[in-house]
Amino acid sequence: MLLEPKQIEINGQKFIISKFPATEGRKIITSYPLTAIPRVSDYAANEEIMFKLMGYVSVRVGNTDLVLSNKDLIDNHIKSWETLMKIEAAMIEYNCSFFQNGLASTFCEGIAQKVPAWILKTLTDFSGQLSPKEKPHSKS
Repeated sequence: MLLEPKQIEINGQKFIISKFPATEGRKIITSYPLTAIPRVSDYAANEEIMFKLMGYVSVRVGNTDLVLSNKDLIDNHIKSWETLMKIEAAMIEYNCSFFQNGLASTFCEGIAQKVPAWILKTLTDFSGQLSPKEKPHSKS
């Protein structure tokens, strides 16, 4: 049963998104961003969280709401990976009050701008630690 279902339209398709139950929401929201960070990510873990998230999304087939609870249902009812990503973003925004009114995309854009600088700083710090401090002794 979906909590507080809300119909949305993405790329011409209608979907019903819903709120997460409290404990599932905590797991999804705390795990989702961490498993998706480039170069740190764990795709299998991120995919598992995506399946949990999609278990709270449905499509109307005839008079029945069909929950997109597995890979085959998702692939059969969502036309593209881009649509899937937009549904995921809509779910995060709908379930996180601090991301509503477009703040999710602003937050993600802010993170996307900060990550390269953080990676460069981290690599520079590691480079300094790995570089020899003195000239190596020559054998001559």
